[in-house]
Amino acid sequence: MTMVTHWILLAFFSLCRLSFGQDKSPYSECNPTLQENIDFAGTDIMFMYSPDVEHCQQLCTQHPSCLFFTFIRPDWTQDNRHFYCYLKSTPSGEPTVQTVLLGVTSGFSLKNCNLNPKPCLSQVYENVDFFGADYRMFFTDSYEECQRACTQDPGCQFFTFVNDLFRPESIRFKCHLKFSWNIPSPTIVERKSGLISGFSHNIDISQHFDTVCNPRLFPSTDIPGSNIQSLPAASPEQCHSLCSAHPSCTYFSYSINDLSCQLKSNPNQMVVSAKGEVTSGIPSRFCQFDDNWLRVAQEGIHFRGSDMRNVLTDGLETCQTTCTEDPNCQFYTYVNETYSISEIWRRCYLKRVITMPAPPKVTKLSHVVSGFSLRNCA
Repeated sequence: MTMVTHWILLAFFSLCRLSFGQDKSPYSECNPTLQENIDFAGTDIMFMYSPDVEHCQQLCTQHPSCLFFTFIRPDWTQDNRHFYCYLKSTPSGEPTVQTVLLGVTSGFSLKNCNLNPKPCLSQVYENVDFFGADYRMFFTDSYEECQRACTQDPGCQFFTFVNDLFRPESIRFKCHLKFSWNIPSPTIVERKSGLISGFSHNIDISQHFDTVCNPRLFPSTDIPGSNIQSLPAASPEQCHSLCSAHPSCTYFSYSINDLSCQLKSNPNQMVVSAKGEVTSGIPSRFCQFDDNWLRVAQEGIHFRGSDMRNVLTDGLETCQTTCTEDPNCQFYTYVNETYSISEIWRRCYLKRVITMPAPPKVTKLSHVVSGFSLRNCA
C-alpha cells in the first residue's frame, strides 16, 4: 500500500468510523444492571440531559456508538451538573476505569436486550423543569390534563406544568407543550460518487390514521423567508415528512443542489416564487404518510456518520435487507464497486440516531411537574 493510499483510507474511516469498529459488537450480552455511586470515568462521547437514570440508559441504547454511561443524579453535591447523562464507549466495550463516586449511577446500553424502539416513558417528575423546546402554551387545571394534551397532540414529546404554588402567580396552571424530533433523519447528507444510501423499510414515521395523506409538492418553486430550521434531506419527500412532524412548520422549501430542507413558519401568508432546483410544499396533518420514498435507494448520496457497525455484503439489495431486518438500523450507506477505495467495496454501513423524547435541558425548579407523552404506553 502506498503512503498516499494509506492516508486516504485513514481519512475515510475518520469520517465514517464505526462505533464498534467491527462487524460485531465486542460487548454482545444484555446487561441491564445499574451501579449506584459508581462512576465509569472518562471515555465520553457526549453528554445529554436526562430526568432519571432509566431515561439516560435509553439514550445510550439509541445512540449509535454508546456502550455504557454515567448519570449525575439530583442528589449530586459537588457542583451544579444535575441530570447530566454522559454517553461513553471504548473499543473493548467495557469501562476502563470504575470508581466510587456519590451522586452518580452508571450502567450499560441495552442494545442487545431486544427492547421496544419506542419506550414508554410514564414517569412524571416533580420540581423538575424540561427547559426550552416550547411550541404551544395554555392554562389547564392539573399536570394530568397537561400530559393528556401532550399525548393527544402528535407534535408533543414532553411537557412542563406550572402548579398552584408557583411564583409569579400570573403563570400558575400553565401547560407548556414541547417538541423534539421523533423520526430518524441523517445528520449529514452529501453527494459522493460510488455510494448509495437509503432507509430501513420498517421505519414508522407517523401515527396511524385511516385517511391516507396526499402530499402537496410544488416543483421548481421556492417559498422565501420565515425559516425556523435547516435540515439535511435526501429528497423533497423526506423534507415533507420533516415538516409534517414539526408542529410549527407551515410549509417548506427543499434545495436539490445542496440537499437542504428549509422548514418555515408563517401561518398568515405563503408567497411563492419560481426557482429551478427547488421543490416546496405544505405539511400533512392527521393522516397516514405515504412512505414509498423510504424504499428508494439514493444513488450518489452519502449518509455520513451515525454508524453502528458495518458488514460485507454481496450487493445493495442485501445491504438494504440487512438494515431492515436489524431493529436498531434506521438507514444505511452502501459502497459499490465504482468507489475510489477498493478496500471497502461492498461494505454496508448500518446507521441510527436517537429518536426518543430528549429535553434540551433538565433543571431543578420548585412547583413544576414535567413528563412525557404517553403515546407509546398503550
